[in-house]
Amino acid sequence: MFVIGLQEVNSMINKRLKDALFSDQWSEAFMDILSPFSYVLVSSVRMQGCLLLVFAKYFHLPYLRDIQTDCTRTGLGGYWGNKGGVSIRLSLFGHMVCFLNCHLPAHMENSDQRVDNFESILQLQQFQGPLANGVLDHDLVFWFGDLNFRIDDLDLYFVKSAIQGSKLSLLWEKDQLNIAKCCEPVLSGFMEGPLTFPPTYKYDVGTNTYDTSSKKRKPAWTDRILWKMKNPISPSDTSCSMSEGMSVTLLSYGSHMHYTESDHKPVSAIFSVKFSACLVAPLVHIWVRDEWILPSDARVTYRWSPIYIKSSWDWIGLYKVGFRHYKDYVSYVWVKTEDDTDGGRYQHQVMFSEESLPKGTGEYLLGYYSNNISTLIGVTEPFQISLPGSEPSSASDSSDSSSEDDNSTHVLLRPKSRSPSPANARSPRSRSPALARLHDLMLPSSSQQKSRSPSPCGARSPKQERPQRPRSRETTREPRGYKVYSSQGSQTIVVPPVRPAAVGQGFSPKGTTPVSPNSFRRESSLTVPASKSTDSQIQIQGLDRAK
Repeated sequence: MFVIGLQEVNSMINKRLKDALFSDQWSEAFMDILSPFSYVLVSSVRMQGCLLLVFAKYFHLPYLRDIQTDCTRTGLGGYWGNKGGVSIRLSLFGHMVCFLNCHLPAHMENSDQRVDNFESILQLQQFQGPLANGVLDHDLVFWFGDLNFRIDDLDLYFVKSAIQGSKLSLLWEKDQLNIAKCCEPVLSGFMEGPLTFPPTYKYDVGTNTYDTSSKKRKPAWTDRILWKMKNPISPSDTSCSMSEGMSVTLLSYGSHMHYTESDHKPVSAIFSVKFSACLVAPLVHIWVRDEWILPSDARVTYRWSPIYIKSSWDWIGLYKVGFRHYKDYVSYVWVKTEDDTDGGRYQHQVMFSEESLPKGTGEYLLGYYSNNISTLIGVTEPFQISLPGSEPSSASDSSDSSSEDDNSTHVLLRPKSRSPSPANARSPRSRSPALARLHDLMLPSSSQQKSRSPSPCGARSPKQERPQRPRSRETTREPRGYKVYSSQGSQTIVVPPVRPAAVGQGFSPKGTTPVSPNSFRRESSLTVPASKSTDSQIQIQGLDRAK
């Protein structure tokens, strides 16, 4: 997993407005970098300048459940979000884990205020569910960010001399956070690796030189990464901690001096987390053929676990290998939720319509999205799609290029149409199923940002008709409707009136004989034997004052 915390992200009014309409540039950049390595954005939360992102391998998604986010403002008496904390909690193979990214008050004399703010964040952040309501109720907590603790007593000359002489241990006992961990009950049990890297604050921007301005701020380790186990079993190694069924080992902890865009140096840590898997099977099993060479091969068989509570808003998405987020599907189909008659095995079949299938040859996979859990709870292994008469993949897979965006027809959904975007989604930056990117309409042509439009979150009533699936480029004819002229050029964007799809479109027709799972050769489940341990690495990146 990759867990990335940012502080002081540009939160000017124009930036916040753009981020409300599209995904913010930092999230886009990290998704672009990590998606080729099969990492998918699990969840994100932002509070003004504080941003927290969690990525995981796509085949681990069915074992990441109960995902929730929260944020707490502590600036200006709790009314302003320039200071505070944002968190993401989830169940990791049955173990409750919480990631807390904080930006605490600055200045040397505010050490007590930093501790008080941290205690307020812990008290105010509450989650739903019986397993863990507060932050410290989780089996494992990672706490990181610009914590702003300074070095007491020692003067500027002595601190710089110790840094230049590589005698950092002389500064450890005067570090405010180390002092607070010994005397503040709220910090009891939090562990941190040795501070073997130079203080990360404050540098002249663009250099590796400490502050030379008139203020001449004293260097300090303001950017930190700590962790805490709920019921720790203290080992002899200070870099490792253990709890019942789980152990955490710190593999590396340091700063990155080659980044000079900020007056802070980013800090990262790599942890190895070993635990016994409490979840060994996904909630939904999916079977597909190894290769789709005819439209009739686009048949999906799925079976729910008996404990799964299904929803009429569940859907199955078709994803290209290397997708970035669960809404980056190529096409989708609604699942069937009526009672099953196949021996009570909760088994159903659905089919993708021929017009919704991608053109060209490539590798894809399927994911079952649960509206109640708000995540993918079942995925398949990659399979091949190569339909007859399709164009080469190089021509059809260029959806990210500017030329394709320029020529595409932008189909807008009705505000209350039945969209795969969950009706209870909190984030306004989610992606609607048929909403193309308004890249050239909203941004300059030189911008590298891949825009995202908000999904129609108001779709709650199951009586709403489903939106018509957009046709592929090769078969799309210019529809009748309103025309919107872009200020960036003479491009005309046609916004057609949207008509609902026919009832039952995308489902297998009546009378179709159910296909047994045995006739398919690929299963979505990722089996993790309960008797063995699962190793996973969590890398936490803490970047501060990214501008």
